Amino acid sequence: MPSRSERPQVAVLISGAGSLLRTLIEASQDGRLAVELVGVGADRVASGLIWAERAGLPNFVLPLTDATDRAEWDRVLTRRVAQWEPDLVVSAGFMRLFGPAFLARFAGRCLNTHPSLLPSFPGRGAVRQALAAGVKLTGCTVFQVDAGVDTGPIVAQAGVPVRPGDDEATLHERIKIEERQLLVDVIREWPFGRRGDYD
Repeated sequence: MPSRSERPQVAVLISGAGSLLRTLIEASQDGRLAVELVGVGADRVASGLIWAERAGLPNFVLPLTDATDRAEWDRVLTRRVAQWEPDLVVSAGFMRLFGPAFLARFAGRCLNTHPSLLPSFPGRGAVRQALAAGVKLTGCTVFQVDAGVDTGPIVAQAGVPVRPGDDEATLHERIKIEERQLLVDVIREWPFGRRGDYD
């Protein structure tokens, strides 16, 4: 079995096209991130798994329907991710809530992103909610995962102005650009091996 890299180990979970995963792969390859991506998990046969395959990353698909109930699925997910011994888990567009087993195993070491300035507009449809509310500034958030829906401790945020004529697609696209950069910045500054910085 190959020896563990001295670089921090990062696992990624996805559900969709994997644009955040692609960004992390590129950043780890071009030197912007001094981490090693150790594996990718998905809760469905996601198109974003192509980026894991192209990068030669171990990956798995674990649909909720493969388990007898949600608690079993959470336990299996925890075991599958834990086998990679990650220092950090990134939920990169992963559209499932984590259960007690996962949260206990990776407490304080799981990050998620959201396309709003939390605590405003949590949950699905955040960009649509922002437009409906008529805000002039929205953005994106990187936060630590907890048992709630987008309720964990906020690590960093980036603002994105709402322009006249914006619709959900145009605004979301600009938010995604900031979201990708913000996630890279947060991981670059993450206190791997140092306690207390984000406790």
